[in-house]
Amino acid sequence: MDALNIFNPLAENLTTMNTTKSLPTNLPFGFTNSSSSPYILLLQAILFLLPFAFLSHSIYKDYQTFLSLGPGGTPSTPLGYLKIKALSIVSLRNPYAPPSIPAHFRPQQGYLTSFPHRHGKRPVIMGIAPQRQQTEKSSPEIYKLLSQRIVELTKDPRNALIERTSCFEKHSTGLFSSDPITHTCGGEITHAHPSDGSMHLVLHPADAKVLIEAGWAERHPLARGGWFRRFVPREFVMVYAPRNEDEVGIVVNIIAAAVWWVSGIDVVRKETREERFAGNNLNEKQDAKERWNRKMLRRCESERMVSRA
Repeated sequence: MDALNIFNPLAENLTTMNTTKSLPTNLPFGFTNSSSSPYILLLQAILFLLPFAFLSHSIYKDYQTFLSLGPGGTPSTPLGYLKIKALSIVSLRNPYAPPSIPAHFRPQQGYLTSFPHRHGKRPVIMGIAPQRQQTEKSSPEIYKLLSQRIVELTKDPRNALIERTSCFEKHSTGLFSSDPITHTCGGEITHAHPSDGSMHLVLHPADAKVLIEAGWAERHPLARGGWFRRFVPREFVMVYAPRNEDEVGIVVNIIAAAVWWVSGIDVVRKETREERFAGNNLNEKQDAKERWNRKMLRRCESERMVSRA
């Protein structure tokens, strides 16, 4: 009996320790008192952190893809990346759907009535700003030839064309009209991308339709019109890079269509603006001026909306 009485206090102390040293109840989300095994705790931590690790890796890869497109109209910075991701939410979902032709456009018909179909599949295009061609790029020799043909257009004073840094891209060289009748960024008609040989141009909607259906072009993701005109015109398209000398000649004809639309001058037929608007085309000249005024009015309204926001 005396021996039992000696061990009773010790047993009571052990019982008290086991009941008071239980796991806390305020554990992080996903952990419970039943998760007493360290292996279970580790598994729960991995399952909890795995989605965040996967998301971080995906964002990192996407950001590296954005940087790989090279310099363009958007800074190659995290802030520029976030801007593009935000714009991608409202970008065009189908770049192969031709733009409509507004009823007030004059002329309703574009410069190109027909066009040779581009051989092969469409190249892979990535990005918004910058937007670049990833496959079937121009070789350095072909791009040099294309650049020479563009420079030749500026040497004829009748064309009223000048060459300077692109207003859209801020890096590559652009072709501008010194006296545009269609509003673009500083009168820019087109610019080429040295990294791939592709081009961005401003075209009559009917010409954009012809080129898209012939497999030569697609619309820019932000060419939606309205408020998006502060980024690019509604008639802004990407033309794929020429792959040989014959295709350089084809692309030069596309440039001629863009020059005609922005400046009113036909650089192929050597038709001046005055000749184009002569005789029965006097109404077309007036319509061109009215089109310019309407675009400037819409631009001012858009800028006022942005300033109020």
